[in-house]
Amino acid sequence: MKILTVVLLLFALTITPSTAEIKSLKIRSDNRPMILLEKFGFTHTGFVSVAISAVSVTSSLSQPDPSRLGFFLLSEESMIQVLLEIQQNPNFCVVDSHFITLLFTFRDLSPPPHSSFNKSYPVTYPNEYSLFFANCNPESLVTMDVRTELYNTDDGNTKDYLSAGLTQLPGLYFVFSLVYLAFVGVWVSICLKNKRSVHRIHLLMGGLLVMKALNLICAAEDKHYVKVTGTPHGWDVLFYIFQFIRVVLLFTVIVLIGTGWSFLKPFLQEKEKKVLMIVIPLQVLANVASIVIGETGPFIKDWVTWNQVFLLVDIICCCAIIFPIVWSIRSLRETSKTDGKAARNLAKLTLFRQFYIVVIGYLYFTRIVVFALKTIAAYKYQWVSSAAEEIASLAFYLVMFYMFRPVEKNEYFVLDDEDEEAAELALRDEEFEL
Repeated sequence: MKILTVVLLLFALTITPSTAEIKSLKIRSDNRPMILLEKFGFTHTGFVSVAISAVSVTSSLSQPDPSRLGFFLLSEESMIQVLLEIQQNPNFCVVDSHFITLLFTFRDLSPPPHSSFNKSYPVTYPNEYSLFFANCNPESLVTMDVRTELYNTDDGNTKDYLSAGLTQLPGLYFVFSLVYLAFVGVWVSICLKNKRSVHRIHLLMGGLLVMKALNLICAAEDKHYVKVTGTPHGWDVLFYIFQFIRVVLLFTVIVLIGTGWSFLKPFLQEKEKKVLMIVIPLQVLANVASIVIGETGPFIKDWVTWNQVFLLVDIICCCAIIFPIVWSIRSLRETSKTDGKAARNLAKLTLFRQFYIVVIGYLYFTRIVVFALKTIAAYKYQWVSSAAEEIASLAFYLVMFYMFRPVEKNEYFVLDDEDEEAAELALRDEEFEL
């Protein structure tokens, strides 16, 4: 029990604040010593409302002590002190700690058979808090329905259900959605001006832009309704649908460009098809994990497992999409030695290596740098990591679409003849090793 408590407290330090701040949870026969319900950034006018009903506590050992079960708030600064208390005394009950903000214990419940409680608490000290439920009765099972409502009221009347560091997200996503809609217009214009150079991959790239714009519009509406009402009003469903299509299209486009499909060749080799057959199902699994993570919360028993599944699948997909680019570079290097078209192959090799670097940079930034920003940024500036991720994504899209735009002279598939001797020397001197 002590180990589980310590692990949960450490895990609470790493998760980001939740967004849908009116939640109804059902806990059934749960024996966990601590349950992390939510994490939220409060201003000086924040409120926590907790309502529980249909409460039942059973134990195979002895009659449970109601004062040993309760709800409390814990800040990140105080979390270290609580961990030390638990380490020093294995029998220590967290509801007795002086470093927590105890809301209520089961001693405050109405008498059976209803066994319910409902109260709001002001948060006067601005900080990021985690809402926990603690059960210090060994071998006891807790069943209850929980409704939580966390919000800030900065103007004294209007409730803001987004965490203090995420309240800027609706405007942020809306601005980026407008940028991508303009991007779609420019891409359509380029394709219409260069109809003869348009390939099937360009149509997929256009579809990717449309899905990205729709995804951001739904994200903006989702966060707006959560901010104002505490619930997404169905926009979360559309968000997950467009996110799924967008992510699958993104990985598919990167793989197809990496293979040279529709530019250099009208077909895919068997090994390239296998990469797609691996990436697409894995992205389906990753999106299922993303939905579970987003729509449930840390209170479910398998929430940590779903986070690990999402992380593992994402890493596998990121590694898989690199292989086709590497194969194309090796294939072009081998071809350049025999087909007598050194200049064309040199340009293609250069472009592929540039694309390889761009993809690696994009994956590194959005997976590692963004995570670091989420971890180290103060709770009031959690939106900065989302802004950084969107800026990096936009930069990646701009570079990728510029490199492989449909123009007559695009070196990816049409090249002017250049000095073959100079190109052959360059190919000999530059091995294009990754």
